[in-house]
Amino acid sequence: KAGNKMDKMLYLAMTGAKSIMQAQQTNSHNLANANTPGFRADLDSFMSHKLEGPGYEDRVYSLDKGVGSDFQPGAVIQTGNTLDIAMSSGGWMAVQTDDGGEAYTKRGDLKISSVGQLMTGDGRPVMGEGGAITIPPAQKLEIARDGTISIVPLGQDANTLAVIDRIKLVKPDEANLEKGLDGLFRAKDGLTLTADAGVSVQSGALESSNVNSIEALVNMIDYSRAYEMQIKVMAAAQENDQASSKLLRSNG
Repeated sequence: KAGNKMDKMLYLAMTGAKSIMQAQQTNSHNLANANTPGFRADLDSFMSHKLEGPGYEDRVYSLDKGVGSDFQPGAVIQTGNTLDIAMSSGGWMAVQTDDGGEAYTKRGDLKISSVGQLMTGDGRPVMGEGGAITIPPAQKLEIARDGTISIVPLGQDANTLAVIDRIKLVKPDEANLEKGLDGLFRAKDGLTLTADAGVSVQSGALESSNVNSIEALVNMIDYSRAYEMQIKVMAAAQENDQASSKLLRSNG
């Protein structure tokens, strides 16, 4: 019986430590992206789960279950950079994925690659009305509130604006969005979203990450202490087991 109790004690402490470690990883990932434009923090939730199997379900262990992302908006910061855009509330921008598909992001720190492709700060091609957007050589570029991109071509008069493309902006039901391993969001049903003319952008501004750095640092300390406590419980279980074994040998 004593060995069975020690086994339960060790098992519960071990699963608790595992869940805390997973939560710490999520928290560390959020903290690392506290300065990433448009980043949406990942959320964790703990739940109790009965150990299923042969015999009576006499053990309940801790399970760290991801519950999605925090869709609270970040602060809009004025940058003055023409290629920085902040999307209106509920608005998302379409980008091209590594496999040529489409996904969605709030990251608005845009740049133009060496081959003229419009990309996000992390290198994702921005989607327009007919695919990935390419910007010809220009002496000036403007992004209108509806996402239309206009340029003054090299060698042309400053008043000569040529419309290049329009950024694909969507307004999904955020409850139907899920984050992939690449950090991009997609519809849970796998469907491609249609452009929404009601979404606007603000040029010369960026939406910051919605991660609360102070809260994340406090969580990091709390998780570290909780993990240490679980390790101490495992050590206590081992000590108790050794003491019980020594007592049985003495009685024998």
